[in-house]
Amino acid sequence: MTYDEFNQFCGALPATTSVVQWGGAQVWKVGGKVFAVGGWSKDKVPAFTFKTSELNYDFLSNKEGYRPAPYLASRGMKWIQQFDGSADLDEELTYYLQESYRIVSLGLTKKKQKELGLNQPVSEGA
Repeated sequence: MTYDEFNQFCGALPATTSVVQWGGAQVWKVGGKVFAVGGWSKDKVPAFTFKTSELNYDFLSNKEGYRPAPYLASRGMKWIQQFDGSADLDEELTYYLQESYRIVSLGLTKKKQKELGLNQPVSEGA
């Protein structure tokens, strides 16, 4: 996945915003909370960082092409970085980015979720 494809994917998710910070990384947020970062690669190969569940963190920490995220994981947070830029991992990456978005959006206050139109129960008549 390229950085352009990453930005297009993250920008298509509801109620997201982005900012360039932390050394030129593209940082994506939902409700003001970070869910994905494009950047921080040591060797100019695209790298993508995202929040995970504890189970996915344990799994991905030992999987080729992934590592605990620099800076974030060292602080005890469950963040992973995909640093293998092979195209066959793109579908997998989009799944984990969407999961990160879901996890972070569910952590917002109920008021904020409602304000942003996120995670609202579906009415039975709809």
